[in-house]
Amino acid sequence: MRLRVLAAMSGGVDSAVAAARIAEAGHDVTGVHLALSANPQSHRTGARGCCTIEDSRDARRAADVIGIPFYIWDMAERFQRDVIEDFVAEYAAGRTPNPCLRCNEKIKFEAVLDRALALGFDAVATGHHARLADGVLSRSPDQAKDQSYVLGVLTREQLAHAIFPLGDSTKAEVREEAARRGLTVADKPDSHDICFIADGDTRGFLAERLGSAEGAIVDEDGTVLGKHEGAYAYTVGQRKGLHLNRPAADGRPRYVLSIEPVSNTVTVGPRSSLEVTTITATRPIWNGPEIREGLSVQLRAHGEVYGCRVVDGGDELVIELDSPARGVAAGQAAVLYSGDVVVGSATIASSA
Repeated sequence: MRLRVLAAMSGGVDSAVAAARIAEAGHDVTGVHLALSANPQSHRTGARGCCTIEDSRDARRAADVIGIPFYIWDMAERFQRDVIEDFVAEYAAGRTPNPCLRCNEKIKFEAVLDRALALGFDAVATGHHARLADGVLSRSPDQAKDQSYVLGVLTREQLAHAIFPLGDSTKAEVREEAARRGLTVADKPDSHDICFIADGDTRGFLAERLGSAEGAIVDEDGTVLGKHEGAYAYTVGQRKGLHLNRPAADGRPRYVLSIEPVSNTVTVGPRSSLEVTTITATRPIWNGPEIREGLSVQLRAHGEVYGCRVVDGGDELVIELDSPARGVAAGQAAVLYSGDVVVGSATIASSA
């Protein structure tokens, strides 16, 4: 069946090859680049991030080579509200957000998909490395590039109108194909870090927006070890950058154990105190097969996977891990798998 497909083209190699494959399969394809910043140059330095004028030009050139219509959609206001402001608010609340996950959820598969369907398109195609077959999302064969985790927040309805043409390919295969097709982005470096923090200085970015708020760094028994200028600059599991003058009694490194925004307190302690076996998560999304036994959970993008048992409380999940996890941060997603298949996801609220 010939579909009308909107291909989201970031200006990178993955989305270019994805658009080319969909067009070659005989579908009616239109390319679209998302302008996510009112000042595009602010969103990247060198190979960091995405969303520059250079990227929009690369996307247009790729569309010309493929032979498909191409447009630029201004999503800057929506991106500012749903991704950047959300990012700042989450840190201010003592949580650690994943902006790429939020961008997929709120921009690419909410704002863009809604507009595409309203315009008569059947589906949105992206260059994500993940498999999607019959509405079921699963891991890419390229484990180093697998993006099923950041797609785990999508609903069944959104997945029903999504296409991931790179699902069965490795990154090396995608680059080789791009070169064969004459796409100039074949050797373009991957974007990395947070696209809207051009210099990679997350602490500085947050400080500009949240200001200085001096507070205490304490150990587990409440003893003050030092001061900080903003609890938002820390995340659970962090070891470097604590700047404590008083060494631990055993001489071993200290790690951030918790962040309390109300009292503006950062608690630190030994690595062993980071271990948790129970996670409480909210806003569950069940988007895969009706499987509730023999599950595993991933707690960070490209993070370790843990066997688990899940107690579904409706608006809240309790996830019991088979082995302890370290550095579990509130605000991150807990994505549940059955083997390589995504079953659902929820937002981490607390752990113990």
